[in-house]
Amino acid sequence: MLKLKKKDTVIVIAGKDKGKKGEVREVQASVGKVVVTGINIVSKHKKTTKEKPGGIHKVEAAMSISNVQLVCPKCDKPARVKISIQGGEKLRACKKCGEAII
Repeated sequence: MLKLKKKDTVIVIAGKDKGKKGEVREVQASVGKVVVTGINIVSKHKKTTKEKPGGIHKVEAAMSISNVQLVCPKCDKPARVKISIQGGEKLRACKKCGEAII
């Protein structure tokens, strides 16, 4: 089970954007990567098409899931996530404060 989901708030713990916060826009579970809004911006050279003009565009690139850490909504700090089973379903919880992460 992946511990990160779409629309989670994460903080970057390694790389050129270390310390920045953002929201997970996409999770690529098969390759272990995430795309975070406003983080890991790269320049892509695009050719002109009928619909879109060409040029150099700034886009968010995927980054390794190990370079980000979930931010607990209650204590607002980066925290590791534990999986607990309550009522027959799996829940994510903060290891620092124990609060369930929805």
